[in-house]
Amino acid sequence: MGLLRGSGGRIVAGEREAAFRALFDANHQALLAYSLRRTATAQDAVELLSDIMLVAWRRIEDVPAGGAGRLWLYGVARNMLANQRRADRRRSRLVERLAADIDSAVDDMTQSIADGLWVRSALARLGDDDREVLTLTSWEGLAPREVAIVLGIPAASVRTRLHRARSRMRVELEGATGERIGLVGQERGDGCSPVRDSEEVK
Repeated sequence: MGLLRGSGGRIVAGEREAAFRALFDANHQALLAYSLRRTATAQDAVELLSDIMLVAWRRIEDVPAGGAGRLWLYGVARNMLANQRRADRRRSRLVERLAADIDSAVDDMTQSIADGLWVRSALARLGDDDREVLTLTSWEGLAPREVAIVLGIPAASVRTRLHRARSRMRVELEGATGERIGLVGQERGDGCSPVRDSEEVK
């Protein structure tokens, strides 16, 4: 059931505003964290959050009630980021025609990220699907059934994809360090860190 039920098929303006305010208050911090982890700058993250909430305001009648509302918002954010990535890829193809050294420019940007650079580098080498399922479980702390709602796929598919993604992440980490590094939660079905097993990642 959605946030708004209305009265006689009509939604009162005050109810709409109150529902949106409650939705924002309950979810904006989690959505900002989601955005910061997936954008290059804090300004980009704030702009993404604003766009997400604009969609929520326009479609407030469609937003599910309770905890499902946050998953709905994650789905909106995911679609926006996917559209942005497609636009970025189109721009990149144009830039590549004009600048042969685009790869080194991207490398320079990547190396400016100090926090978690090693792990982020390994994540960057994964495919989009692997990276997405790992970050949703590890960064957002979602269980496979919740990830399934965000991605719009069966929970069983999420568990299979998560298993493969963790295996590929381990390979990337081992290739970067020359030593075996496992992934916490390999046998668990809930959210976990994609980074380490029993050793601290330096």
